[in-house]
Order: sequence, then structure tokens, then C-alpha cells
Amino acid sequence: MDIVSVTRVRRLLDEHGEEFFTRMLVPSELADCRTSTGLDVLSLCGRIAAKEAAFKTLRVRNRFLPWLDIVVQRADGGWPLVDLRGSAGRMAAASGISQITVSISHDVDYAVAVAAPILTER
Repeated sequence: MDIVSVTRVRRLLDEHGEEFFTRMLVPSELADCRTSTGLDVLSLCGRIAAKEAAFKTLRVRNRFLPWLDIVVQRADGGWPLVDLRGSAGRMAAASGISQITVSISHDVDYAVAVAAPILTER
């Protein structure tokens, strides 16, 4: 589980602009968070929380979150899907995880995400 403050993300967006978030989200994720007036802060917070929650399920030590290797996309039905790429995929495989499912919720001040690993059948 992870929680992200809307106030904190809004401050980062105001101080550093959208470019700051290209270190955390791939272009398609940013596109999913975009509206006609710019980035939707609640959606942005939800994506960040989902990535953090997904990373926590990997149970790795002494590793930094590989932001761009954990991709949270919107499925055709609207729910979030987690795609583990590169180093995140390797960490998941080493932990016996075949995929991660995630749920995101947000309100005025916070976004939260809960992630659960799906273990590889052995």
C-alpha cells in the first residue's frame, strides 16, 4: 500500500513543471493523466502511489524504485494494469512474482494504491 499527498505533488508540478514527472512516468502514463488543461494531479498521484505499492510487493533490499520499469496503464475497462519491464521484471522473477495487480483510489487530498503480487506457479 502507498499514499501520496496531492499537496506535495501539486507543489512539485508548480515548482518544476511536467518535465519533473518524466523521471517517474513513461509518456503513455503521462498521456493517461492528461486533460485538456494539463496534468490531472489526482491521476498523477494515483500513478505514483501505484508504482510505489507495486515496488513494495517485490520485497527487494538495497534497491531504488525503478520508476520507468513499473508502468501503470489504464485498461480498456478503466482499471489499472501493471506492466513490469527491465529491472522491475527481473526483480519480480527473482521474487517468484509473475505479475502485480493494483487498485487506486483518490480523494481531494490524497491518492492511495494497494498492490498484490501474483506468484508464479511452481
